[in-house]
Amino acid sequence: MSVAYSGMEIRLAEPDDAFAVAKVHIRSWQVAYRDLLPSHYLDQLCPEDRAHRYDFANTDAHAPQTILAVEGSRILGFATTSPSRHSDLEYQGELCALYVDPEFWGKQIGRVLVSAARARLVTSGFREALLWVLDGNARAERFYQNDGWVPDEAQRSDMVWGVTVDEVRYVRALLPQS
Repeated sequence: MSVAYSGMEIRLAEPDDAFAVAKVHIRSWQVAYRDLLPSHYLDQLCPEDRAHRYDFANTDAHAPQTILAVEGSRILGFATTSPSRHSDLEYQGELCALYVDPEFWGKQIGRVLVSAARARLVTSGFREALLWVLDGNARAERFYQNDGWVPDEAQRSDMVWGVTVDEVRYVRALLPQS
């Protein structure tokens, strides 16, 4: 899978991309969650600790798959999809992660990635999808609502990267309703 958008390539992540993806992931957290998570926690995050957790070599349809937005050799953002990891929505797909390097926020990269992620979920046979948003992340809430996602009233506390976060679940149809 490799598609070009305005000088940007959309492709699947490969094992050699792990460190660059981790850098985008960490920078995104440090900027987006600055007022939502403790600063001392965000400041100590580093890509070296995160990169080894990615398994971009696994091509199993039931394993998470990560799509990258790349310009030249620079990773601008990524989206990770998988079958739902939640028993109450086990027949849905899941958008597990969507992060864009803060330097490129507002340049439509997130929109391209979320569209590619939805298309990947449809290709995988899903008609509906879910995602979780950090409670209070107004920027992400607006972004997803503009893309047709709606909160379904489910909430959870989850341990992510060693910190407990409160999240709100969003859902959406992937195909037009007939």
